[in-house]
Amino acid sequence: MKPINYRLGLEQRLFPEYRKPFFELLGRICTEGFCLFAGKAQPGEGILEGTSLKNGEWVRSENIYVVRGKRYLFRQENFLAWLEAWKPEVLILEANPRHLGLKKVSHWMHTHGGKVIGWGLGTGGQGDAFSFVRNGFRKSFFQKFDVMISYSQKGKEEYIEAGFPANAILVASNAVSPRPSWELPRRGKGFSQHKPVVLFVGRLLERKSVDRLIQACAAIPKEVQPELILVGDGPERSNLERLSAQVYPDTHFTGDLRGGMLADVYRKADLFVLPGTGGLAIQEAMSYGLPVITGIGDGTQSDLVREGNGWQLRNHTVEELASVLSSALQDPMELRKMGEGSFKIVKEEVNLESMVETFANAVEFAMKRDKEK
Repeated sequence: MKPINYRLGLEQRLFPEYRKPFFELLGRICTEGFCLFAGKAQPGEGILEGTSLKNGEWVRSENIYVVRGKRYLFRQENFLAWLEAWKPEVLILEANPRHLGLKKVSHWMHTHGGKVIGWGLGTGGQGDAFSFVRNGFRKSFFQKFDVMISYSQKGKEEYIEAGFPANAILVASNAVSPRPSWELPRRGKGFSQHKPVVLFVGRLLERKSVDRLIQACAAIPKEVQPELILVGDGPERSNLERLSAQVYPDTHFTGDLRGGMLADVYRKADLFVLPGTGGLAIQEAMSYGLPVITGIGDGTQSDLVREGNGWQLRNHTVEELASVLSSALQDPMELRKMGEGSFKIVKEEVNLESMVETFANAVEFAMKRDKEK
């Protein structure tokens, strides 16, 4: 993996635990130093936050929320003081218009000869706060950045539509797991225990639509009804436990699992389903050779889930999910073939190493490019 031979700073609103492997791998290739500047989530966001960082420094910022809730606005205390102390040659910013003060930060970097890279989902992935980007302030917002890194091809297209130069946008497909060091898990021609195993992994939140998954399992023909395993915890767990007891008792709640215990569950499963928003667990599930059913989310799913390895739901209905589930679970050999497709994508295309390599390319490109005005 090519090194980053520049002093690198990276700002995030917060430091989620799932990003720790990425930050540490990025820091490992920064020969001149790497520093993360990140604060804490809002109360009730339900995000497990990191507590330490190898291969770099972590400066804890204090997030001041001017507006709280889903439409939050915030600023980060001591941002400029951190820049003065760290003096990065390149700064990667969360491309989030809810972050007040980015103009001053960008100005500081440019007046000190540095480059600014934006990293984001696209113009449609941040909710109402991006409305001003869509109604005339697009160019003003994106002029802060020299280069943009998008989570997905869909995000790249949105940035182009917003007026950002296409040749200055790189796509780093969202990944939380490294390239698999293990072989594709071997699964039999049929289902073990004579019934399929359907798996969900993630926070049990309303927006994840796990209730639709439970209802869909209950709605499909009995001969293909699966054992449903729900890995994770969250505020919706008690409601989901009540629902499953009423309509689908063959639902098993494991709570939060990590490491080898989570890997064992992935290997046991036949199909991974994420019916609502989110998607970080998709790449991890694919690394264990699982085909995927996913809902319409932030666009990152489209780069992972394709015709050869899964299904993307078009509507948010129990009926649609039940129809796709029923069709998928009637052909175990086709599921195995699609699982091989998933494994190949993660092995060759979408993994932490590829993501970090794209960031390294973005830094190199930014340092060699005069900003287009």
